Amino acid sequence: MTTRRKALQFLGGAASLLATPFVSRASAANAGKARVVVVGGGFGGATTARYLKRHNPEMAVTLIEPDRRFYTCPFSNLVLGGLRDFESIGHGFDDLRRCGVTIVHSRANAVDNVVRKVTLADGVTLDYDRLVLSPGVDMRWDALEGYDEAASLKAPHAWKAGEQTLLLKRQLDAMDDGEVFILVAPDDPFRCPPGPYERVGLIAHYFQSKKPKSKILILDAKDSFSKKALFLEGWKALYGDMIEWVCRSDDGLVIAIDAERREAITEFGTVHKAGVLNVVPPQKAGAIAAAAGVTDNSGWVPVNPVTFESRNLKGIYVVGDATIAAPMPKSGFCANAQGKVVAAAISAELGGREPSQPSWINTCYSVLGPEYGISVADVYRVSDGKITAVPDSGGVSPLKANQTFRAAEAHYARGWYESITRDIWGGP
Repeated sequence: MTTRRKALQFLGGAASLLATPFVSRASAANAGKARVVVVGGGFGGATTARYLKRHNPEMAVTLIEPDRRFYTCPFSNLVLGGLRDFESIGHGFDDLRRCGVTIVHSRANAVDNVVRKVTLADGVTLDYDRLVLSPGVDMRWDALEGYDEAASLKAPHAWKAGEQTLLLKRQLDAMDDGEVFILVAPDDPFRCPPGPYERVGLIAHYFQSKKPKSKILILDAKDSFSKKALFLEGWKALYGDMIEWVCRSDDGLVIAIDAERREAITEFGTVHKAGVLNVVPPQKAGAIAAAAGVTDNSGWVPVNPVTFESRNLKGIYVVGDATIAAPMPKSGFCANAQGKVVAAAISAELGGREPSQPSWINTCYSVLGPEYGISVADVYRVSDGKITAVPDSGGVSPLKANQTFRAAEAHYARGWYESITRDIWGGP
């Protein structure tokens, strides 16, 4: 693992170099005259804004983000498990301001790519030469019978960190010992494929000390999931029989929700009653992507794999969870890597140069307990016009590893979080 980790760190550095081509003074001058608007202050958008200014200090970069403090989905599960406080996953934008990025705390409602304007919620319009959308995901409120936005106030999804995270935490705290926590997991694709399974592990940790009679039930629309063998091994080692996973083939597919009664109804009519019901519904690209006209019938955004420019509209780039970039997962690490590639691609294009061929790295840590972590890593490149995983470049944590190894992975996870958030939003 040490060798693999060092190799991946090297490849990650190489990927950054590939995505950061030499910029001549003339090219920098041309790019410096441009106005770039970035919508979304999360892992992808904030990264793109920072690295655009790093490439082109004179460029006018405006970041539109409605929230004054951005709360990350990564590590929000640790808040639910009682291992971190909520404010520890919040990040402000002052450091980006110090870098010269103009921050506008509003919501982007519309895009006119003919005249190249973004309209904000208050009616203000912003002109752009290039537009970057990093809208994250929205829930498909019509995908599960009975589950709409109002229902999420009783059966939270907590798949956008913020008030939903706090609501789910309050429900867990108020839950009676001996009641069942049910998590409804969606089919692919969705944000953070290992996220539901990390969540139940950390909630099991909370139950172990606070509600030891309670059980956890996962009703899954899939027959497998990311790092499945590692999760099953870890749950058993840490929590015994507290967690039960029901796959689609065993009647795990939920087709209806009764949020008032906290019930999940499966494909074959089985009714499961929860003390706390956590529904992670199917998802799609954030609303501004559809408003801009860059989504396809899937609800996600097809992009040029080299530049992440929209395949539908020139001049609009899209990064992060909203994109169709498989086999890259919808993860914060990938959004950060994609943002750096987009910043380099825009700088090259405005400077009259061809974009460099990018490569990306993704490492996904999952924490199952305070001293128990697992991980998966991959390197990606463009081959035959598609994003592909580089053969033998990554891998997963080994099964049957000792506790020292698992504790080290949990330590690496914490280090990863501190490192990537500092890279994106800066220090305190």
